[in-house]
Amino acid sequence: MSSRERVLGRVRRALADVVPDERPYEEVVGRDYLRTHGRRSTEETIELLAENLADYRAIVHRAAAEDVRMLVMRLLARRGSQEMLVPPGLPPDWLAAADPVWIHDRAASTPQRLDRVGSVVTGCAVAIAETGTIVLDGSPDQGRRRISLIPDHHICVVRVPDQVVSSVPEALERLDAARPLTWISGPSATSDIELDRVEGVHGPRTLEVILLG
Repeated sequence: MSSRERVLGRVRRALADVVPDERPYEEVVGRDYLRTHGRRSTEETIELLAENLADYRAIVHRAAAEDVRMLVMRLLARRGSQEMLVPPGLPPDWLAAADPVWIHDRAASTPQRLDRVGSVVTGCAVAIAETGTIVLDGSPDQGRRRISLIPDHHICVVRVPDQVVSSVPEALERLDAARPLTWISGPSATSDIELDRVEGVHGPRTLEVILLG
């Protein structure tokens, strides 16, 4: 008898006295948990998002629609990026002619080629205030998952208040589980058993978020 068979056998014995429930999964699993924690105004929700993003070591900026182009240009210049990766549907008014060379993501772009790009600029699907999390779903203004994971510097534009929600349950209602979802809470980071933090191991070392109002 294999280990797998032994484990499954124990599971079957543990469930032997459980009465089968033929109801649909949606009815069997309770959904009576809190959807949000407390009541917040739109402004308070956005402030909470900014606070939690910063707590995760993201760099938060605020910009009006007419200023985002210049802000992106300044961030790229400060970073010193020679090339900038852009998804196919990124709004053109987010970019300036003086920006670094635009590298459009294509199916033929290899990870090695993308690794030579200094920065990537994307939009997002939704941002969650209570967790300081940004979710990308592969829409045209976000592109393939790899373009937000390989470059070392990620500039993500969040439209406020339209793309900001308070909680994870509210975010899930907006997302399509069949899409390639990428959940981002600060720059990529990990730590070993000694709790030594290392950033940039499996994603961008620097995350800059523009709250576009």
